[in-house]
Amino acid sequence: MRKKVLVAVSGGVDSAVAAALLLKEGFDVTAVFLCLQMERAAENNSRSCCTPQDAADARRVAAKLGVKFISLSASKDFETIIKSFIDDYERGRTPNPCVRCNEKIKFGKLFELADSLGVQYVATGHYARIINHNGCPAIAPALAPGKDQSYVLFSMPREKLDRIIFPLGELKNKQAVRDIAKELGLEVHDKPDSQDICFVPDGDYAKLLETHNSKALRAGNFIDTSGKIIGKHDGYGRFTIGQRRGTGIAAGHPVYVTDINPQTADVTIGEKSDLLAVGLTADGANWQVDMPASFDATVKIRYNHRGAPAKVSITGKDTFEVHFEKPLEAVTPGQAAVVYSGDCLLGGGWIKEKVPPV
Repeated sequence: MRKKVLVAVSGGVDSAVAAALLLKEGFDVTAVFLCLQMERAAENNSRSCCTPQDAADARRVAAKLGVKFISLSASKDFETIIKSFIDDYERGRTPNPCVRCNEKIKFGKLFELADSLGVQYVATGHYARIINHNGCPAIAPALAPGKDQSYVLFSMPREKLDRIIFPLGELKNKQAVRDIAKELGLEVHDKPDSQDICFVPDGDYAKLLETHNSKALRAGNFIDTSGKIIGKHDGYGRFTIGQRRGTGIAAGHPVYVTDINPQTADVTIGEKSDLLAVGLTADGANWQVDMPASFDATVKIRYNHRGAPAKVSITGKDTFEVHFEKPLEAVTPGQAAVVYSGDCLLGGGWIKEKVPPV
């Protein structure tokens, strides 16, 4: 009997080709469209996911490939992702909702459905790979330069890794994906990539915070690193660590947001050197492979970060500390610290605090 797999199809080219490649490999494929936001029914021009056009494209892809199609509503579950996003801003943090969505919604709902249907495997169009690490499955970066998405997968439960397939991980570049789609006659072969966080399609986070009457838009003071008031702002949630533009502070030289205090609503403005950190603390840790108490690794502190050499020390059940070989700029609470060794994703957690130079 053919092995069964559920493939998350978003209506984009990546997930379409992922489904096609699995079909070519002989899998019994079922395409699953996760509808995350029912209220977006009229938004067909967005460059984010889950519009009516996306749903229609996903259904057409399944029909073209001749595979079963399931549309699954996850809008109620997705409300928790939006709430977490707003809560992070209210705490003075800069959230990364894609990590939480992958864990709780995309893979969470896929595995829930797979288990109910007796399906062994789930697959997505993420650019990542599953490799063998000391006899166990582990996540590794994709081969396509600049496309790797392993960073947003650090929270995947290790016990589920042997059931996950990433068909695009071995492809050399995005053009190879589009070429495959075009050869198969898939209409989405030239569809633009989604660019925005799906529930902030225009990139206007402040508008979302306004809609939810968030206290992150409480007005406060700009202060310098000595605590002196140097200006006013209309909401600390409008800023993030490392931000240079948009403060309205005229200092005669570049200045940056270096700290956000949600208790006082103060936003600290400082020099570039004030952004430096020699380390960080993290919580919410998830380790996908067995780790010693202390080890050397490469740590990425944001999605597009190349990674930096560091010493990692596990300090508790779900906490760890990172000490970088060289100081880094803009270590930002709320972002993920994701830990790698060579070609293997070891795990990661959520940045709690930076450790400033002495």
